[in-house]
Amino acid sequence: MSLSYQEMLKVAKEKLPQTVVSKERFEVPSVKGHVEGNKTIIINFVQVVETLQRDPAHLVKFLQRELATPAVLDGPRLVLGRKLNSQVINQKVQVYANDFVICKECGKPDTKLLKEDRVLFLKCTACGAKEPIRAKL
Repeated sequence: MSLSYQEMLKVAKEKLPQTVVSKERFEVPSVKGHVEGNKTIIINFVQVVETLQRDPAHLVKFLQRELATPAVLDGPRLVLGRKLNSQVINQKVQVYANDFVICKECGKPDTKLLKEDRVLFLKCTACGAKEPIRAKL
């Protein structure tokens, strides 16, 4: 029995196991926390920073500027100086990820921050793209 190449390919594809392929391997983590008096406490801040692979001080500085509130790192948690809705904080973390983590060329989070002279660059280790970051911090 002689099969054509196309027929053999079809048979081989049918024998392959079915897997669900996720197009997006990176999800920006949601912050978890609570309001205590007039302060907001983010209890999973260290996990968020580890997922984003950035310096905690950099993200704290960004959140302070964007949320217009003082912030203090207290061990694994972040204490913000006013009452804030978690939805607002999550939106700001998403903005941070888009500006300082995710590559504009390939969309992957495999990036590093490089400072050359006085300009901050986002260097992608996946595709090699290098782009200046426009956001001021």
